[in-house]
Amino acid sequence: MSNALRWLLIFAVCLIVPSTYAQTGQARSPAPTAARKWKLIWQDEFNGQRAEAPDKTKWSYQIGGHGWGNQELQYYTDAPETVYLDGEGHLVIQASKATAPSRLECWYGPCQYISGRITTRGKFSFQYGRAEARIKLPRGQGIWPAFWMVGDRVNCDGWPACGEIDIMENIGREPFTVHGTIHGPGYSGAKGIGAPYRLTGGKLFADDFHLFAIEWEPNVIRWYVDEDLYETRTPADLPPGTRWVFDRPFHIILNVAVGGKWPGAPDGTTQFPQRMLVDYVRVYQRETK
Repeated sequence: MSNALRWLLIFAVCLIVPSTYAQTGQARSPAPTAARKWKLIWQDEFNGQRAEAPDKTKWSYQIGGHGWGNQELQYYTDAPETVYLDGEGHLVIQASKATAPSRLECWYGPCQYISGRITTRGKFSFQYGRAEARIKLPRGQGIWPAFWMVGDRVNCDGWPACGEIDIMENIGREPFTVHGTIHGPGYSGAKGIGAPYRLTGGKLFADDFHLFAIEWEPNVIRWYVDEDLYETRTPADLPPGTRWVFDRPFHIILNVAVGGKWPGAPDGTTQFPQRMLVDYVRVYQRETK
């Protein structure tokens, strides 16, 4: 394929509107929160049969072992043991050691781990609203679960220019802490703008389900854990000369990574398999009246 044709195809893809795309709000602040209620516009309750795959009309798999920009150690597969419903109303994303000798190739050689990563890209995107998920996290050194969002123009603008909103990330060496972060041009990776939320009283996120949410409106994003507001970001928080890129459609991603620059590799204390259980994912938008 010629380079000209390749870029023409990429441009065409960037113009495609997802099958479901919801948008509210103008380029100004909405009415006060108390005056406008949330309306449910999209959801997955994961109420299928045991061992059933997630709803293919809502989710697709992202597959590969190239490190995903973070030197991650897992190979994301669509194998039924990595992403499935447990028959009790939960989605399970399972990270496991790869069967030796592994036939899957990762960036560092034969893959040591397999896991799952699913996305609503091309099936559902939205601009502004409340996204929430009730999740029980896995545990262990080197385990990296996440509930996050990426701008739909990732293939066109590249990352981080497309924008990324991390609703919840956790790394295994911090079992009582999650992070909410934004990434964009000039404030990505280790320079992402975020804040931690810590449980108290010896509680761990792997011990029970917790609700992770953002409220995303023009020029503001708010992060919650169990309805406790712990972080608010606006364009005023950006480094000088950088752009706020959270004014366009985003899609949702759920995954469990293994290893990487931030969490580090598993060690002798890490037990496999590790499972992230998702009770539901819901998206709301402000009622217009």
